[in-house]
Amino acid sequence: MVPIPGGSFQMGSPATEEGRQESEDPPRRVTLPAFAIGRTEVTRGQYAAFVKETGHPSGERCWTNEAGKYDERAGRDWRNPGFPQDDSHPVVCVNWDDAQAYARWLSRKTGRAYRLPSEAQWEYAARAGSTTARYWGESAEGACAHANVADESLRPTRALPPNWPLHACDDGHARTAPVGRFAPNAFGLHDMIGNAREWTADCWHDNHAAGPTDGSARSAPACVSRVLKGGAWISIPALARSGTRTRNMANRRYDVFGFRVVRQARTP
Repeated sequence: MVPIPGGSFQMGSPATEEGRQESEDPPRRVTLPAFAIGRTEVTRGQYAAFVKETGHPSGERCWTNEAGKYDERAGRDWRNPGFPQDDSHPVVCVNWDDAQAYARWLSRKTGRAYRLPSEAQWEYAARAGSTTARYWGESAEGACAHANVADESLRPTRALPPNWPLHACDDGHARTAPVGRFAPNAFGLHDMIGNAREWTADCWHDNHAAGPTDGSARSAPACVSRVLKGGAWISIPALARSGTRTRNMANRRYDVFGFRVVRQARTP
C-alpha cells in the first residue's frame, strides 16, 4: 500500500483532450483527505489466497475475447481467463461483488478497513499531480514504457479489428502482464493505465455534473452499473488516459476487469 497525501485536483478531462468522452465532463475541483492505495492491482496469487480461505465462488462464466469479439463463455473464470497467467498477473474475470468480497476479507484478516477506491480517489492517485491526458505526458507516444495497452503485440491475436488504431510500440505482452512490470507514476503506483481495467466503488452516472467534491463515491438507489477506471491490455490510445471512465453491470466478469484496494490513512 502506498500513502497518498490529501489534496485537490481537477477531476475529468478538458474539452480539448484528444479521445475525451462526454462522460468525462464537466471537469470538477475535488478535494480529498489522505488515504493509501495498492501499489499494484490485486494479483491472481493474492486472490487465490482469498478464495482458498473463504471458499468464495469463482463463477463459471466470463466474457472473453477469443475470436475478435466478446462472448460470455462457460469454463472461463479468474483461474482460466482464456490466456496464460501466473500468480504475478492481475486477477481478471472478477466482478464488482467479487472485489467487494475480497476487500471485506482483507479487512477482517488485517484489522484495517479496506475497500474499493472511489472514482475520485482512483483518478487522483492515477494523475499523481499531473494535468496531462496521461501521467507520463499528453501524448500516447512512449506508452509501452508505462502501460500494458493495445499495441503491436496484440495484433496477432486479432482481438481488435485490423483497422483499429493501436499504440505504435510493442510492450511484449499481448494480454495481461505481471504487475509492476511498467514504470510507475509520480506516486509510485503501477499499471494505473493499462493491464486491467479497475472496478471502483461508484455507481455510474453519465457525467461528473453534481458529483461530490470531497472524494467520496457516488451512489444511487438500486445501482446496477459501476464505474471502471484505467485502460487495459485491449485499450487503444483514446481509451488509455487518466480520465477515461467506463461502466458495466456489477455482476459481469470480463477478461479485462480487475481491481485494487484503498485503505483509510492512519490518524496521527
